Amino acid sequence: MGQKLHGMLPLELMVDHAMLDAEHDEIFCRIEAIKESALSAERMPEDEVLALADSFARHFASEEQLAREVGMEFSEHVHEHAQALRMLDKACDDLRAGGLDLRSFLRCLEYWFEHHINAFDKPLGRRLAQRAAGSRGARAGVPGLAARPAESRPAV
Repeated sequence: MGQKLHGMLPLELMVDHAMLDAEHDEIFCRIEAIKESALSAERMPEDEVLALADSFARHFASEEQLAREVGMEFSEHVHEHAQALRMLDKACDDLRAGGLDLRSFLRCLEYWFEHHINAFDKPLGRRLAQRAAGSRGARAGVPGLAARPAESRPAV
């Protein structure tokens, strides 16, 4: 997943980590593209739905790797990811079988993803920012620098 934002990620959902924000934005872009495809073709764009599920899986793997790197307790978040991937697999099967309305599914998925970002990903973003601030302070060799917010740090 790229690091460029396309504008589908609302500012309120940004976690202030470039890679995670870009991945969130890409997922929202994929959801919008599927909506447009479904409306214009009046069909279930199966390849696009499967690509969306793959994007979620890659994104979840990215988050889990970042959490390991900072030593963050992440088991509840990992459990949430596993549940979401099972739900996406089932939804893909149900969509193929005609037992699920695509537009309704996408509305629910967007709502779930927004909730997930607020409840789970923002705390990860804060932890990553704290680690980055700590490593900048450590590299600068200034004791106590890492504990202060960036805007109150002295120029080094």
